[in-house]
This record gives sequence, structure tokens and C-alpha cells, in this order.
Amino acid sequence: MTNKVFFGTSGRSSIQVLRRLGYFLLVVFWLLGGACSLSGQEAPNVLLIIADDQGWGDYGFMGHPQVKTPNLDRLAAESLTFRRAYVPSSLCSPSLASLITGRYPHEHGITCNDPPRPDNVKPADFQSSAAYQSGRQKMAELMNQQGTLPRWLSTAGYRSFQTGKWWPKDFRTGGFDAGMTQGGRHGDEGLEIGRKTLQPIFDFIQVAQEKKQPFFVWYAPMLPHSPHNAPAELLEESRKTWRPGDEEAIGPYFANILWHDRAIGELLEGLKRLRCDENTIVIYVTDNGWIPGAKKNSYGPKSKQSPYDGGLRTPLMVRWPGKVTPRMDDTPVSSLDIAPTILAAAKVPLPADLPGLNLLDSQAVAKRPAVFGECHTHDGIDLNHPASGLRWRWSVTGGRWKLIVPNPKLQPNSKLELYDLLDDPEETRNLAQQQADRVAELTQQLDAWWSGKD
Repeated sequence: MTNKVFFGTSGRSSIQVLRRLGYFLLVVFWLLGGACSLSGQEAPNVLLIIADDQGWGDYGFMGHPQVKTPNLDRLAAESLTFRRAYVPSSLCSPSLASLITGRYPHEHGITCNDPPRPDNVKPADFQSSAAYQSGRQKMAELMNQQGTLPRWLSTAGYRSFQTGKWWPKDFRTGGFDAGMTQGGRHGDEGLEIGRKTLQPIFDFIQVAQEKKQPFFVWYAPMLPHSPHNAPAELLEESRKTWRPGDEEAIGPYFANILWHDRAIGELLEGLKRLRCDENTIVIYVTDNGWIPGAKKNSYGPKSKQSPYDGGLRTPLMVRWPGKVTPRMDDTPVSSLDIAPTILAAAKVPLPADLPGLNLLDSQAVAKRPAVFGECHTHDGIDLNHPASGLRWRWSVTGGRWKLIVPNPKLQPNSKLELYDLLDDPEETRNLAQQQADRVAELTQQLDAWWSGKD
């Protein structure tokens, strides 16, 4: 009976058979839920997951002996996973701005978390001052002037949604169609995502499905970022792996990682429930690294805001079922590569001057000689001059040599540093004096990238 209804009977032409098969597939597509379901015949959806303050090695799949990340381990196994990715800045606001614009901080102009504080305003009064609001508005205007992933993707019919961390005022400055952040520092209502709920994302996806539009979701929860206050259930589960002395600072951070991992598991299960997982590119990265300090919610000196791998390095994953072959790769890449990767997958023309590469172009990635970055002051100095707050420039060349060049104006006591990351991944032995020729060569390469001046 089924053959007679859907595939015709003997004697019909092959064209008629194929036509009926096409009708059958369309019916199946409709019954399975519409726009997200039929992989390969439409633009892919994009889910960008951005962890907040997590060390590059603090994952099960990266070999950490205590941290448990079963959902991220599964995602890594299903992805093209770069174990040695870098963000251009070890501070969240400029790092996030670089993610969405595909440009370095000195190019988009957002180099700091907070605007400059006038000398006549006390630090305790600054965030409630008119100068602070004026500065934040200036930073929002800088973002509003940029090409961004939501703006570029909109030309191909994408709907975009912002959740989580977002610094430049409300979601509209990034070109999002909808979002949670209304203008507060860090992200106000957006910071509920992952910690309290994931439902706004699922609601947005359902609307995109109804409108038959591909979607872009910015999921940037404040996790495992402090406060390290995971729910009691997760705290107890994490405690099983703690060592003596972890209770004060390290253990609560580990529990927040478990919290972050649990939320990602629920998010990915939601994609399956909405029948979107097969045609959704999932990309994972962190905004900057973290090394726990001596006290709860504190961090070590070689992590965030520093030019060391503890603040700059992150795993980076790209999962696209049926299109990207899962494998581990130790080629250094940059978070600036995420924007061109998404645009290429969505078949959106790339702006000609984007510095990043398509991560799915393995030959281009392998040929790149170095990745670069810059670290600036937490509070801005002059928003009209990005170089005014520059502390360090850095590069990783040939997957091995890490050069750190301080700005003598802001780091007068810092020395130029060179590390062999393959031999010394913790960056403990400065080889600059022993390898003066290499330093000169790498400094010339760094200057050719950016001189550190406006």
C-alpha cells in the first residue's frame, strides 16, 4: 500500500517516481518541524558559546585531573577542536568586541572594560558619575559604527539574538534583532542566561523557525566567572574531586565549571528537541583565561589581564554535523577566525580587510606564520586613541615562540620576554637574552602587524 501511495506503480516513468518522492520528502520535512530540520538545503544556524573566565586547561578533554566537563568533552569529540586558540586580549570587553567584529581591539577601538576616570572623580563614585555614563555611551557608539556578525548575517536573512555578557550598552549596538541586555554594565538581565534560565534562547529559536529564518545566537553566560556560587547540588558533586586545600578558592571555581558544563548540555539537548542540531554550527571559545588565586573569586597574576597563555589561550571548537570532520588540532589559531568562519559557512561575502581566517580552510590555517594580540588597561585612558592604554603586544610564531613586548610608557619595569611554549608551556624561562637574533626577527614581525601607535 505504501509503495502505491508514495512511489507510484509499475509502468510509471522515473520522472513521476522522483516527483512523488520529492512530495514525500516535503511532507516529512513539514511534519518534523520546518525550517531547522532539513540539513543541506538552507543556510546553517549558528550558536556561538562564549565561556567567561575559564583556564585553557580546565576541561576534561584537555587532560585536567580534577575538572569534570562531560558535555564539553562530548562537544569536543564531535568538533574540529583547536586546543591552542588565542583571544587577542585577556580582558573581557575588548575580547568580546573582537569576537563580534572580527577585528583587533586597536581596530575597533574598544580596548578597555570601563571608560577613563577623570582625576576629580573618586574611584568609589565613578560608576555612578556622569563621566562614566558619557564614557560608556562613547564606547557604545564605537560598537554601533562597526560591521558585526549580526549585521553581516542579516544580509542573508538571519535573525540574531544576544544573551549573557555584553558591554556596549544594549543589544542593539551590536546589530542584534533581539536580546536580553538593556544597557547595564556587564550585561544586566542578560546575565540570567545559563545561571537561571535558557528559555529565552529556546523561545527565540522557535520564533525563527516560525518565520523560516536561519538564526544566530550569542550565548555568553557569566560562567564560570565569579561569583563562584554554584548550586549546592553541583558544589557537592564537584567536591568529590577536590584535594585538601581546594575549599577556599579552587574548589568553588571547579564547581562553577561544572555548572557551566551542565547548562551547555541542556542547551545542546534543546537544539535536538527543536530539531535544529543537525543544521546548526556550534562554536565554542572563552573570552579570556583564569587561574584561581589564593582566595575565593580571585585570580592569579599570569591569567586575565596578563599577556601570558593563562589569560589568552583557549580551546576553540567548531561542530557542524556532516560538514566538519571531528578531530583535534594543535595549530595555533585566533578567536578572530570565528567571524570569517561563520560568514563563509553562511555564504555571506567577507569584508576584505578582516584579519582572521576561515577555520575550515585547513591549508590557510596551516600556512599562517603567527597569531597576534594586545593587552590594554582595564580602564581606558583616551577613547579616541586606542594605543593610549596599551600595556603589551604579543605574538605566537610557528606554534612555538611567544614574544611579549611591553609598552615602556605604561610598563616601565617590564622586560621584553621570549618563551618556548613547546618546552615551557607555563612561561617560566625568559629566553630573550639568550636568543637576541630571534627576538629581533620576531619584533620586526610584530611591528609589521601593528607598531603599537595610533
